[in-house]
Amino acid sequence: MSYKKRGRDKEEEWIPKTRLGTLVNEGKITSIEEVFLSGLKISEPEIVNSLLPDLQEEVIDVNLVQKQTDAGEKSRFKAIVAVGNRDGYIGLGGGKASQVRTAIEKAAASARLNILPVKRGCGSWECGCGKNHSVPFQVEGKCGGVRVVIVPGPRGLGLAASQIAKVILSLAGVKDLWIRSYGSTRTVPSYAAAVFDALRKTYSLITQADWVK
Repeated sequence: MSYKKRGRDKEEEWIPKTRLGTLVNEGKITSIEEVFLSGLKISEPEIVNSLLPDLQEEVIDVNLVQKQTDAGEKSRFKAIVAVGNRDGYIGLGGGKASQVRTAIEKAAASARLNILPVKRGCGSWECGCGKNHSVPFQVEGKCGGVRVVIVPGPRGLGLAASQIAKVILSLAGVKDLWIRSYGSTRTVPSYAAAVFDALRKTYSLITQADWVK
């Protein structure tokens, strides 16, 4: 399976449809960090494009799916796309359409709406360098019949993971770790979502700990 970066077409003028979009467009919110602190939901992909202009896309998977209807068999393409700035932000989304390009565009827009921060650190007892090259602690992610465990690795280890996981982790800006996978790992959408779920917890678990304090 090959993974290709996609370039963005020239975007049309953005007319915000939500309160958050208006605040971003007017320059009242100037960073993605402010968005998460505000508690407002991201409902427009243009918000992410504006605040993370260096965002990159990777097509994780494209499959042909078929559905039986009264009129006969209907075929559509299903795409999974990951987006990230390689510096602590990652998103994952899916899209379906009768054309491959349209399915990928829908998945890319969905990934932007699902963008989230990833807490990085040096959680490996073998390292202790204090730099943001791995994850701060072990986390587990699940989706369907797939479970993954991300274990912090020492600096220089690299990504001891499958190609799909490497794509997602690299976009998030994580460089060194181990991944243990369980279940139906050949199911690409579930496996990618499980990795994404684990990365989500690097931030949410720390947020919960701060709230308890």
